[in-house]
Amino acid sequence: MRSPRDINAPSEAAVAPARARRAGTTRSRSTQEPARTADAHPAEVPPTRDLTIVREASLTCTACPLYRNATQTVFGEGPRGAEIVFIGEQPGDQEDREGRPFIGPAGKLLDRALETAGVDRSKCYVTNAVKHFKWEPRGKRRLHQKPNEIEVTACRPWWIAEVSILKPRVLVCLGATAARAVFGRVVKVMTERGHFLESTYATRTLVTVHPSSLLRVPDAEAKAKAFEQFVADLKLLKKA
Repeated sequence: MRSPRDINAPSEAAVAPARARRAGTTRSRSTQEPARTADAHPAEVPPTRDLTIVREASLTCTACPLYRNATQTVFGEGPRGAEIVFIGEQPGDQEDREGRPFIGPAGKLLDRALETAGVDRSKCYVTNAVKHFKWEPRGKRRLHQKPNEIEVTACRPWWIAEVSILKPRVLVCLGATAARAVFGRVVKVMTERGHFLESTYATRTLVTVHPSSLLRVPDAEAKAKAFEQFVADLKLLKKA
């Protein structure tokens, strides 16, 4: 039996064909294929209210060049009746390898923050504005690269389909990339966090930091304070 966070997780049978087409992407190739953003176009999402069909279609997405160097598409995950949807930036290294969102260090920190805030993680749906991992090689490591506006725009139809099907009570933007994708403008996270805004996709939309930003805070005291502020933002979800 799958745990609550495994609800709607893709089966091995579903992801195997797409993974096979990308075989060797991360394990046998030391250099990346050149990415030309001119090749990007909005993703073509099937006209359906069935999230499973949308997920399966996303597995073969080639709307932007990021698919060339990613292991697989990382679609959203969570219960069909989720009242809260979190949108992050993009999958990280671990998410790319395993095909599930928010399972790496940032995801574990989000889990801890939600537990501290008293928000039931098993009732939340998590996804990203971009469904493929963008990275640059650094020795044997794959370091995160921020997706550009063209890549975010190409992937936009996927998360819009997720939100349109789920119809959440609250939409949470984790970080500037997600916030810009949702609001269609530059969002200053540190000044617009901590209260609900209205967006096209949810009357209650919350902007806060991406948990990965907390991992980069070097000072222990500052990191603890940043975590407290993050939890304070998440506590607002209980009042929505």
